[in-house]
Parts: sequence; structure tokens; C-alpha cells
Amino acid sequence: MNLIIDVGNSFVKMALFEEDKLILKEVICVKEIVKFTLKIKNNYPLIKNGIVSSVGKLKKEDIVTISKCFYLFVLDSQTNLPFINLYTTPKTLGVDRMALVCGSIKKFPNQNVLVIDAGTCVTYDFVNSKNEYLGGAISLGIQMRYKSLHTFTAKLPFLELKIPLDIIGKSTQESIHSGVVFGILNEIDGVIETYKLKYPDLTVILTGGDAKFLSKQLKSSIFAHPNFLLEGLNYILQFNTNE
Repeated sequence: MNLIIDVGNSFVKMALFEEDKLILKEVICVKEIVKFTLKIKNNYPLIKNGIVSSVGKLKKEDIVTISKCFYLFVLDSQTNLPFINLYTTPKTLGVDRMALVCGSIKKFPNQNVLVIDAGTCVTYDFVNSKNEYLGGAISLGIQMRYKSLHTFTAKLPFLELKIPLDIIGKSTQESIHSGVVFGILNEIDGVIETYKLKYPDLTVILTGGDAKFLSKQLKSSIFAHPNFLLEGLNYILQFNTNE
């Protein structure tokens, strides 16, 4: 069994895999990570390996404590990965993006794949049919767009996500919803269409916290996959432990 620990910007996702099968998935706060890991290890004593992917802040002492439970693999820029990395600044490539690329290779081998992760940020990552990672893009996520409009202006309110009824906002609140929601939808659809001009056989994966909402609104044909990053991390762990 493999324990996957994905420390994001806002919360921690923990998942338990038996080979490629997802057995357990939980979302917790960072401060609960050690306590929850010990609980899982107690309930599933057959856990042999674990992997930590952190784009957030994870204390070194927490890593040390967790590593006493089983072999713990920490994902970083030096990790051996199952693709050719053509990113010009490989040391700055986020570990979450590494995992997404590995997930695409595992799920769709020898294909041109665009992975879109819609979370705090929206990231676009492209791997071609030659197993080469070329790069992608980083944009603002839905909540970040709402917060930015409020934070960097004097009078615009901070709103929660709401599907606008019309592209034309007839009030300030309706205008904000229209700008945020239609803005991100048109961005994603536009990026997909631009990639398809160069790669007509493109496979598109949508994942992340906002994937469910966005998948219902997008015009483009996509595969919505909520656990894609976790599966990618599991594949990296298998690749580096030969299990």
C-alpha cells in the first residue's frame, strides 16, 4: 500500500492506494497532517511507502515524524520522473505540475495531452506523444479572481462563486460574476482551441477543486478527473520504488 500526501496552497489531500486502486481519500488541514498520518498507519499497517508533494508550507519536523512510519519519498526537482523534461527552468517547476504530467503519461501513454488543473491557480501543462514535457501556463483561479477584484479596488465587494444568468451584468455584483465566470471559461476554451490548432488529436484533462463546476460550463470536449494529481503521485512513487 502507498500513502499519498499532497500539501496544497489551501489544504492537504491524503490518499491510500493499493497498487493503482484508490482505497481512501481525505482532505485535512496542514496542522492535522501528523495526527492523521499516524491514524491511517494504525488502521492500515500494510502501508509500506509514502510520498509527499508540497507546494504549501510543511514543517521539516513533520516530515521527520512521518518518515518514521514507513519509507517516505519527498518529491522535488531532483526526482527521477518518467518523462523527458524540456522545461527551461526545471528547478522551478512545481511538484504538483510534475505529478499531473506523470498522471497523463500513466493514463494516456504516447498521446498529446493537455492537463488543466483548476484550483487556487489554473495551470496548463502539455506533454507530447514523444513523452516530452514542453511546459504550459499559470493563470488565476476562480477564487483568486474574486479576491483580486475586491483587494485591489476601493469599492468592489468580495463575492462567492455564482453562475451568471447572462453575459451582460445589470448590477455591480452581476458584472463581477460575469467577468469572473465567463472570463475563466472563455480563457480555458480559448487555450484548448489554440493547442488543438497545433495538435488536432489533443486529449484534454481537467482536474482540481473547481473541475466539477467548470466541466459543466465548458464548450470543449474534456475528461474531468478529480483524482488525477493523486494518481500521478502514486505513479511517481511506483516508478521510484519499482512497486
